[in-house]
Amino acid sequence: MMRASNENLLVKFRSKDTQFGVTRTTVKAIAKELDVNETQVIHMALSKFATDVLPSYAPDDGPLTAKQVLALRKDAAKRLPKGKLLARDALFA
Repeated sequence: MMRASNENLLVKFRSKDTQFGVTRTTVKAIAKELDVNETQVIHMALSKFATDVLPSYAPDDGPLTAKQVLALRKDAAKRLPKGKLLARDALFA
């Protein structure tokens, strides 16, 4: 069971449903349809919105430096196969 935080948030419902908010009637209808309480509906909606809006990965350190690119090229050159090409396939002709 999840513990509730001590922080509370007042939710003021809209007088009509729009892309920026919904009525209490809509929240009640969703809760009834999903067989959960209204608070759970709001948490589910916010969780889905967070998944859609927030990045799911940590930001990187930006572009590689010239030194890093050179190191990667040297490493790749060591690992690439050497010798005569025996066959070649193309995914898109």
